[in-house]
Amino acid sequence: MEVSLAIAEAARQADVDVVSAYPITPQTHIVERLAQMVADGDLKASFITVESEHTAMSAAIGASMPGARVFTSTSSQGLALMNEIVFLAASMRVPVVMALANRSLSGPISIWNDHSDIMSVRDVGWVSLFANNGQEAYDLTLMAFRIGEDPRVMLPVMISFDGFILTHMIEPIYIFDDAEIEGFIPPYNPQFKADPKTPMTFGPVGVPEIYTEAHKQQDAALRGSREVIDEVFADFEKRFGRRYNAVETYMTDDADVVLLSQGSVFETTQLSVDELRKEGKKVGAVELRMWRPFPFADLQAALKNAKVVVVLDRAVSFGGQAGPLMSEVRSALYPMKDAPPVIGGIAGLAGRDIMMEHYREFFDMGYRYLETGKEPEVITIVGLRQ
Repeated sequence: MEVSLAIAEAARQADVDVVSAYPITPQTHIVERLAQMVADGDLKASFITVESEHTAMSAAIGASMPGARVFTSTSSQGLALMNEIVFLAASMRVPVVMALANRSLSGPISIWNDHSDIMSVRDVGWVSLFANNGQEAYDLTLMAFRIGEDPRVMLPVMISFDGFILTHMIEPIYIFDDAEIEGFIPPYNPQFKADPKTPMTFGPVGVPEIYTEAHKQQDAALRGSREVIDEVFADFEKRFGRRYNAVETYMTDDADVVLLSQGSVFETTQLSVDELRKEGKKVGAVELRMWRPFPFADLQAALKNAKVVVVLDRAVSFGGQAGPLMSEVRSALYPMKDAPPVIGGIAGLAGRDIMMEHYREFFDMGYRYLETGKEPEVITIVGLRQ
């Protein structure tokens, strides 16, 4: 099945009430399929065709506040256009689920994949998780409704999956029977509803006397969502047999050089680890699945034995360190006693292929650092045309 269609199937099985949709490459297949499901009567939901992504998120919030289960999806420039309202979804504590088909931001215009869009919304206050293949995209979409709608969380959830590399890829995906999903996702029952019979005020002006406290509560809720995420991961494993972790590791116990990444590149990173292990090199790989709330302790535990950590960023932090992922990882490891050094590079911008030799180059960066103790003086872009 095409991965985008699997995500649409997950939304159907979650029995969403409202789909707020606007087409943008490469996520369009998701909402196209959901529109067909509604038209065919396979999904009893309101399908709202809006005039922009800004309106898509506005409608999603408006539908969620009275108690509807809401799904939407977007990419790149669409996410940038809805940026204003994405903040409101988190601050108003509506558990909208959004599939983000990662695509590079302009300019120049590009429809291909990198992580510049998700990195642009790092601090919007959503629960944010990464999928590295189609099965994970389907599974995490199902789990997103359970996580966001939990009364202890009540926050929107964003599932990132790589545009084209995953969205348009046809993979073997195990789709649960509808009966298997029943009971896993309970009915959405918000504590506070927009109801004309019991009027409440939502999203008023935040005067200086309350704004700080509101943000403190929002941050506490996002950090507190970690407990619920772990519970959902554990229940999913108990019911369906697949284990998800905030941080995934591969051959890291004795690795001198560890390559850390997010998204679909992790699977190819594992292949490169296998090849280098055959050559006697002690290397390993780590995937940061949970972007927010950030899994500080998990990452420290995963990297405690590494001699150097190399971060593969798929977005540029212009004028800053190599990329936003590298900066986050360095910050997360800073409190550790004998923390491993963190260096990094950039690859795969706007869908450029990351070849096996490029993964080897990232690992070579780590070995060069172990030999010299010096990190590159300028941002390293692996695969850059000379």
